[in-house]
Amino acid sequence: MHINGGVSMNTKYVVIIQCDIAHKRCSGFACTNAFYNKDKVFEEYDDATRYISFTCGGCCGKGVASKLEHFSKQVSKKNNISKDEVVVHLSSCMVTDNYHYDRCPHAEYIKSIVTKKGYKNVIEGSYISGNAERKREEGIYNSLE
Repeated sequence: MHINGGVSMNTKYVVIIQCDIAHKRCSGFACTNAFYNKDKVFEEYDDATRYISFTCGGCCGKGVASKLEHFSKQVSKKNNISKDEVVVHLSSCMVTDNYHYDRCPHAEYIKSIVTKKGYKNVIEGSYISGNAERKREEGIYNSLE
């Protein structure tokens, strides 16, 4: 699941980038709830770690660049948090095959934007339902890899 870096003791902020299309039908509750409940991929984060989510900006994901720029300036200026203290999660709705659609065809491009913007800690995945995990085990959905 880890692209580069990952969870560390100095993580001060978690950013979840959600698919813009999925966001039209999904409030992001499951990912937010999983973060605060420290479920699976979020279990290593300290209780003081902050959280924010936003969308990729729509296909092809190029809009994520300006969103990350704005976030970077604000979090540095207002909270004195560096990019090295931030972990970016590409949401499960982007990086896995699921009931609604396949893995985002722009996921690699979006990851390249995130890393070009200076974020070294990138993780694929956020919340995954038990039902989706079962379907992957049964071969109904593709694996996370």
